[in-house]
Amino acid sequence: MISLPSAWPAVGPRPATLWRRLTRNAGAAAGLVLLGGIAAVAVVSAAYVPHDPYAIAVERRFQPPSAVHPFGTDDLGRDVASRVMVGARISLAVAGVVLLVASGVGVPLGVVAGYRGGLVDEALMRACDIFLAFPSFLLAMAIVAALGSSMANAVLAVGLAWWPRYARLMRGQVLALVHLPYVEAARALGAGEARVLARHLLPNCLAPLLVQLATDAGNAILITASLSFVGLGAKPPMPEWGFMVAQGRQFLLTAWWVPIAPGLAIGATVAAFMFVGDALRDLLDPRLRGRRA
Repeated sequence: MISLPSAWPAVGPRPATLWRRLTRNAGAAAGLVLLGGIAAVAVVSAAYVPHDPYAIAVERRFQPPSAVHPFGTDDLGRDVASRVMVGARISLAVAGVVLLVASGVGVPLGVVAGYRGGLVDEALMRACDIFLAFPSFLLAMAIVAALGSSMANAVLAVGLAWWPRYARLMRGQVLALVHLPYVEAARALGAGEARVLARHLLPNCLAPLLVQLATDAGNAILITASLSFVGLGAKPPMPEWGFMVAQGRQFLLTAWWVPIAPGLAIGATVAAFMFVGDALRDLLDPRLRGRRA
């Protein structure tokens, strides 16, 4: 009886081993701690914030950071710290939805293109080329302009602009695996296409996909915040970080805390995801593991 590997062994360590290695990596540990703190703030903000993030109180506008208002107040007297806390929940949800849309479209198409080949592969890759011919931010702006300016459309636009990178990634992985002996053995034993794809190909493509998702999570927050910054995303009074920076930039010299607080939140979240993504790449790429050994 031929034993057929079905998951992680072909490409990297098992999840438990990977987690132990991640926690021992200084950059990954810092990123995980930072992400854990941001996630905790997002969860807590659903039940508690120090002040109503939407309450307008012009009598306390532009108050500097203090014990009562750690990040000060904005031009409408709203507590910036409370708005940043609520914004954490929004930004993490944005990252999740963007990656779900991009990978949900790109991964199946890339797997089909790599496995089928021929005209199917050619058609799907030329469609990817069309999308990749435009900078992703400009393409996302065009999609939002066509659909209408809103936060939901901005998230959808970024996901649709990013699907080709996942399609190309998965196509390359499937092409590298589809003719390996264990896949041929599965076919010889009578496994159908669906079983070969689901049990023998997709699990062995998880490592590069995981690295891509971790790296893109921070970029998703950044590009969606950029769309809000140019007026194509969040609308008042939503406390989305990019929109808060856009609203507060005119007060940078007089009330610096208004744009700086959400800007630092964006930077910290993006950096945390980048730390984790880089560490995952180092741990899962055999060439990098051998070079650092």
